[in-house]
Amino acid sequence: MSREKVLVTGATGMAGSFIARRLLEQGYQVRAMVRRGADRTLLEGLEIEYVEGELSRPESFPAAVDGVDVVVHAAAHIGDWGPAEKYRAINVVALEQLLLAAEQTGQLKRWIQISSLGVYPARDHYGTDETTPADLAGLDGYTRTKAEAELVIQRHIRQHQLPAVVLRPGFIYGRGERHVVPQVIKRLENGTMKIIGEGRKKLNNTYAGNLADAVVLALENDNAVGETFNIRDERLVTRLEYIGAICDYVGKPMPRHVPLWVAKLAVGPIETLAKLSGKAEAPILTRARIKFMALNLDYSIDKAKRVLGYEGRVDFQEGIRETLDWVCRDRLAAKPQEAVTQG
Repeated sequence: MSREKVLVTGATGMAGSFIARRLLEQGYQVRAMVRRGADRTLLEGLEIEYVEGELSRPESFPAAVDGVDVVVHAAAHIGDWGPAEKYRAINVVALEQLLLAAEQTGQLKRWIQISSLGVYPARDHYGTDETTPADLAGLDGYTRTKAEAELVIQRHIRQHQLPAVVLRPGFIYGRGERHVVPQVIKRLENGTMKIIGEGRKKLNNTYAGNLADAVVLALENDNAVGETFNIRDERLVTRLEYIGAICDYVGKPMPRHVPLWVAKLAVGPIETLAKLSGKAEAPILTRARIKFMALNLDYSIDKAKRVLGYEGRVDFQEGIRETLDWVCRDRLAAKPQEAVTQG
């Protein structure tokens, strides 16, 4: 399939930038759909064709998909707070409009949908595989609408013979991480970081480069069409290893533990109060954060290994070091500008 043209949505983000880079390395032509004024730092030096567009503007879709053979849809409205309708407008409604635009070209050979392991029910998981249904009730707007998006993909597979593959990564980290790891560092520095429970349960860590490998495998394997695959690192880590790696890097002590039962007791009132007060940002504790910090999130990747030949080549310790190098350099570079802005 090399030299075919691939449209990557969300290419200026962490996962999308890894995917774009890997596709170029494999000999594909890459087009990135980017918002006007978007920060293209993660794509610097890459031979990428840019087309202006965004998921909130469906009129920009025809130009984005014109002449492309493959779409890798990595863009999404992310987060764990806010009304589901806000997530649905981007993750479901815009997805279908983009699908229709791509199908109308008559040229589409593969659609790779980047979904999430968050579509599974919010409970402990020990080797859960793709036969377990997605949870359409969802823990929050993001996970609910990512599950709904998969239904849209499956409907287009049935009704329009869409040659789609769904990949479900877990917690993605790597160069360009702008959300979770910076927030953990901030909370370690201000003393608000806590480990919920003993910290010995597994995290569904997924290095962005491993996800990019899975995208190429799904693109080039005809047996993948119509299938859904869990994608994560080969070795899962506990919260103690995850938080400990960040603490060691930034020179902070491990945070205190909060019993899981205390967190579960407190989260309802905290979320309710935050919603009643109209908070735009998530409060210090949410059900999604309890899931991220306390549940066992071990999902089977046997199917991806068997069908795609997938391997989580990069280990967590290597990937988190790269992530922290980038995050901390980025934070240091931003400090002088912050001083000017505040002064």
